[in-house]
Amino acid sequence: DFLSGLGLGCSFPLLLCVFVMTVARGQVRYSIPGEMTKGSLVGNIVQDLGLDVKRLKSGRARIFTEDSREYIGLNVDKGTLVVKERIDREELCAQVSPCSLHFQIILENPMELHRIDVEILDINDHAPVFNRKEINFQISELAVPGARFSLDSAHDPDVGLNTIQRYTLMPTDYFSLKEQSRNDGTKYVEMVLQSPLDREREEELKLILTAFDGGSPQKSGTIKIDVTVIDVNDNTPVFSQSVYRVSLPENVAIGTGVLTVRATDKDKGANGEVTYSFSQSSGKDLDLFRIDQNTGEISVNGLLDYERSKHYELNLEAIDKGGLTDNSKVLIELTDVNDNAPVISIISFSSPIPEDSTPDTVIAMLNIKDIDSGKNGQFKCLVNSDLPFGIKSSSSNFYTLVTDQNLDREKMCEYNITITAIDEGSPSFSTNKTLSLKISDVNDNAPVFQRQSSTAYVMENNSPGVSVLSVKAHDKDSGNNARISYFLEDILVNGVSASTFISVNAESGEILAVRSFDYEQAKEFNIRVKAQDGGNPPLSSNVRVKIMIQDQNDNALQVLYPVQSGASVVAEIVPRSADVGYLVTKVVAVDVDSGQDAWLSYKLQKATDRALFEVGLQNGEIRTVLTDKDAVKQRLTVVVEDNGQSSRSATVNVNVAVADSFPEVLSEFTDFTHDKDYNDTLTFYLVLALAVVSFLFIVTIIAILSVKCYRWRRERMFYKSGANLPVIPYYPPLYADVGATGTLQHVYNYEVCGTTDSRKSDLKFLRPSSQSVLNFDLSGTRTVPKQNRNTEDVSAEVRFLYVTATVLLTSIYTESFFLFLSKVAFLHYVCLPCLTLQSTAVFVMFSECVKLVFLKFTQVC
Repeated sequence: DFLSGLGLGCSFPLLLCVFVMTVARGQVRYSIPGEMTKGSLVGNIVQDLGLDVKRLKSGRARIFTEDSREYIGLNVDKGTLVVKERIDREELCAQVSPCSLHFQIILENPMELHRIDVEILDINDHAPVFNRKEINFQISELAVPGARFSLDSAHDPDVGLNTIQRYTLMPTDYFSLKEQSRNDGTKYVEMVLQSPLDREREEELKLILTAFDGGSPQKSGTIKIDVTVIDVNDNTPVFSQSVYRVSLPENVAIGTGVLTVRATDKDKGANGEVTYSFSQSSGKDLDLFRIDQNTGEISVNGLLDYERSKHYELNLEAIDKGGLTDNSKVLIELTDVNDNAPVISIISFSSPIPEDSTPDTVIAMLNIKDIDSGKNGQFKCLVNSDLPFGIKSSSSNFYTLVTDQNLDREKMCEYNITITAIDEGSPSFSTNKTLSLKISDVNDNAPVFQRQSSTAYVMENNSPGVSVLSVKAHDKDSGNNARISYFLEDILVNGVSASTFISVNAESGEILAVRSFDYEQAKEFNIRVKAQDGGNPPLSSNVRVKIMIQDQNDNALQVLYPVQSGASVVAEIVPRSADVGYLVTKVVAVDVDSGQDAWLSYKLQKATDRALFEVGLQNGEIRTVLTDKDAVKQRLTVVVEDNGQSSRSATVNVNVAVADSFPEVLSEFTDFTHDKDYNDTLTFYLVLALAVVSFLFIVTIIAILSVKCYRWRRERMFYKSGANLPVIPYYPPLYADVGATGTLQHVYNYEVCGTTDSRKSDLKFLRPSSQSVLNFDLSGTRTVPKQNRNTEDVSAEVRFLYVTATVLLTSIYTESFFLFLSKVAFLHYVCLPCLTLQSTAVFVMFSECVKLVFLKFTQVC
């Protein structure tokens, strides 16, 4: 009930009990009896440590013992400690008490360490045993009472109450027992003579020595003692010291003398000869030493080990020829020598670890032990100072290897960590343990281009798919984190997506042209290429690439002036009084190419008289060189060439007339020869346009005359029947209200003189007419009076004026239309192949034609 109140578990299989002694800060102590059967319960570790079975499984709980043999096992499924194999306390600990097993329970994720102590309680499973079955003594009859005789000590491997507690000697007529204790608490007995011996009465004595332990039930062991009484020798040997003390280093060599003991016997002769020996009560220490029975010299006979036993006690016995003995003891103290190097055991080791592990990340757990004592057993644990790792002590003899700096796989992907344990002995011993730690990659490096910006040059008119440039990025990571893909960023180039111009190979980073480039449309453009790795999340970087289009001489020359036409002749007039160097005209040409391909040079290819004119090589100016008063007309052919590698050229025909007046030019104008290779298609369209306009003109005239005749007949019919009709207000359709704000209150007569050339037409104003067309009354109501002769004359004049104006306007329209049509055809087929310049020229000429029509119409009005 008391144990249950304390919360300690107790079971009694085979009268054995398990006690949970303490549970504090991850340390549990149990007590179990020895010789428990395999599988017996030691304790519930889950309950005592405050854990659960899931934690044991997830943490991969296991037992770590400093010794290779495991007596206690861990049942992870139940969370209990059980006996793994039979435990013999005497074999495990011998006479050491208390006898305990020490081991650790290790949990991972996170790392936990729990110390478990299991004390093995002794049971009385051994009876006292003597090494010999019989002891023989030869005792002189002269032995005085009080003489002591050393008896064999019984051995009982048990400890505590279960070991030897007392001895008895039967019978006790002559001898009694005297118990003695050694420094370690063990007991031995001596047989003491109580009364003098009488050989004549009893020549031989039979005794029984019995040893009892304190167990329950009590066990015992016996040995026979035969005492033979001899005569004469009445002096016993005597040792010079009752206790001899000596100190030895543990590494003393075999055969080294320890000391020499001496015992004296006052008898003479054979009775005074003394022999030396170790008493059997010295136990197992007899194997490590030997004594010369004649000289008493004690020497080392085996390997001494301070870590096994720190001191030895030898019982000496000196015997004379008469059987008299004396006893003494030798106490040998061993001093520790640094003869053991530290031992490093790896409990747990994690490899690889990610490169982004934070400082103080646990890499390995170590157990380091040095079985020497004092300073010889103290040690220091170190790692390479040039590595980003450190050693920390977690508990006694347990250490953790941790990171103390940030790791970078790109600088070092693997570390060979040498752990060194050095003790403080002289000379010191050290132990090295090397761990190979691999660093796993983390995507912490973005791709890096060799340059932040690049420039590529590509010739215009390239083939689609041609390689423009190859960009390359490097990623310091490894594996998928270093696998780079290249992408073209979707930006606008001249208002269009960059993918319509350029594509990028995702694997190689090669930049390819999607289509053919035209230098005249785009001289350069910028794109951005993105390099992205395969990490998670992916990292990327950009590079700016400038694409420069290089010009080719792929555009023909365009002559802007003078305008060339196969259907008309353009002539430049040079006065006869012109001096040498007179600027006749200037040939103006353009080349939409750039650079050297757009440098133009002008040359005079042929002329009617080459000595009269020269052409400026760079500016195309045609100037007079000599003046020939007789020369009236000249025809010059000027060649314009660019400066490209495959040069292009154009020819210009310039007609020059030497005259002082325009009529003189006209007289010679028709004599110029014209080119006969007219475009048949242009002629066809011009004739078709002429026919269509003529047809529309005739239809328009007929329609106008029909409408006017119809209206004139209706007016006559209306006036003839005016006497019988009511007065109806009538407003002529061609005149506005002529009230207070009206216009055209009088009839005007015009004299019109027209020519085939509308530019030479004249319009003359004659006189106003004083006759009114209509009469108005004060009320504003307008009525038509009866037709009289004067009214008919005025109406005829008005109709004549209307028809004349219509014909004149139609003529102006037709002439302007044909002038505009001829100029457009000339520009389209001869002068301006460039679409932009052609559209501009057509617009300008159309504006001039509209302006001409407007001026002519104003003259008519």
